[in-house]
Amino acid sequence: MAVYTDLVRYRELFANLFRRNFHAKYRGSVLGLAWSLVNPLALMGVYLLVFGVIIKQTIPHYGLYLLSGIACWTLFATSLQAGSRSLVDSAELIKKVRFPRQLVAFAVVATQLVTFALMLAILIVLSLVFVPHARATVWLSIPLAALFVCLVAGVSLVVACLNVLFRDIEHILAAALLPWFFLTPILWSLGKYAPASAQGHHKLLDVLHWGNFVAPPVIAVRETIWLGDIPSLADVIYLVVAAAVALGAGALLFERLDDRIAVEL
Repeated sequence: MAVYTDLVRYRELFANLFRRNFHAKYRGSVLGLAWSLVNPLALMGVYLLVFGVIIKQTIPHYGLYLLSGIACWTLFATSLQAGSRSLVDSAELIKKVRFPRQLVAFAVVATQLVTFALMLAILIVLSLVFVPHARATVWLSIPLAALFVCLVAGVSLVVACLNVLFRDIEHILAAALLPWFFLTPILWSLGKYAPASAQGHHKLLDVLHWGNFVAPPVIAVRETIWLGDIPSLADVIYLVVAAAVALGAGALLFERLDDRIAVEL
């Protein structure tokens, strides 16, 4: 698909867009990239206190469990929020120059990817230190994370295109992300470590697992890091299919709306 091959054909332009977003994000900052770790680490500290100490979760290595889930969610949420406004915020550039406009949305995802890659590297190190038996599986998190990035890129392109036509999309997305976060197994578990009160609600757990397209990818990536287990085949297949569907949907929608984007902006 030309929507994605343009990433290679126009790689210099894509690199310039990425550098523009990256410098804009950290311009004037003393700590620079380190700030990107402050929010997820702060969230982990608060959730670890509330759910690990006060509510007392029985999940082993709960800090690692939390951080791996938060890393995936942060990439997803920040990419969708920034991606939804990417084409709108670049309206002046898009209206003046003819170029592959999808690169604008992908450059936003690439900017968030820097933080995710850094967090994934930290998670792998922490896993090797605190979960020694994970050494055989932790490296599987890298290709699984790459598939998750593809899923995020596809969905981000979809919301970027839709937000050009319907400006309510970014507001709906902002309102939906908070409940979506709590419905995703990041603070809690769907497996054998699920809360005792939830054990009898198997249908509800199945809906939360398979009805939320973020849940299986998060579970698959986290399983290799947190416990050193090979993720279930069902979760991996779900991730592969979801990534393919997201990329396909993003490409199809963009190709249909490409000629209207500059007009609507």
